[in-house]
Amino acid sequence: MLNIDLHCHSSISDGVLTPTQLVERAAQRGVATLALTDHDDIAGLAEARQIAETKSITFINGVEISVSWRGRTIHIVGLDIDPDYAPLVEGLAQVRTGRAQRAKNIAAELEKIGISGSLEGAYTFVGVRSLIGRTHFARFLVEQGYAKDVKSVFKKYLVKGKPGYTPHEWAPLSDAINWIRGSGGRAVIAHPGRYDLGKNVLNDLLDEFAALGGSAIEVVTSSHTHEQMQHFARHAKDRNLLASCGSDFHGPGESHFDLGQLPEFPLGCTPVWHHFKTSFTTELTY
Repeated sequence: MLNIDLHCHSSISDGVLTPTQLVERAAQRGVATLALTDHDDIAGLAEARQIAETKSITFINGVEISVSWRGRTIHIVGLDIDPDYAPLVEGLAQVRTGRAQRAKNIAAELEKIGISGSLEGAYTFVGVRSLIGRTHFARFLVEQGYAKDVKSVFKKYLVKGKPGYTPHEWAPLSDAINWIRGSGGRAVIAHPGRYDLGKNVLNDLLDEFAALGGSAIEVVTSSHTHEQMQHFARHAKDRNLLASCGSDFHGPGESHFDLGQLPEFPLGCTPVWHHFKTSFTTELTY
């Protein structure tokens, strides 16, 4: 099996490693094909691609776009995109403008329960200030001793119903898919098992995603159990969607799967990379 990872993050968004360090780690762990998919920004792609070429890694331009759908935040990964496509560049810039205000709102909510200085503290973990996110707050709260690790912070403070949560309006689903498709890329629903959707709501999301021109479901990812991988593989097959895989790696010790550690696809999946326009240096089969 080829070692392929199509979802990971650098310090451009909320990852720990720089794009260079990320690609170097991927090379050390035997990754043959890598997509960098930072949140709402493509600023790290050129650096990552340059290093990937020196490591004989096939590099895929990617991004992870924050989307609002029925009052929920959904993430759509764009793979094999053109980072110079103007509507995509402009759309991502619009998404990023809302992050600063959301950060202020999160800090205000944490202040209500006696946690002071969280905004300034979160910014100390940010590589690009316009991309401040919940993970940066989580790292600050871990540093201050409010939780043992980032995952615990999210459960205790930063998800819906918890004291640090604040709603936010991101890009519409249709816009994100149009930006990705217009750039020549493939739109992928990231980690669908994380959204805690009921059966009917999940079906509505997947049906709408497919109708809008979405290409694939992230079947294999760090937050999916073996049963969920099988479950979403069936959803992909039922809707004639492709399957994608990615570690969602953010940094050593923060991710369930490290780079190069993904399990195989369930049987019957058609991989999304079979339809990439990128020229590969090796035969990609599954």
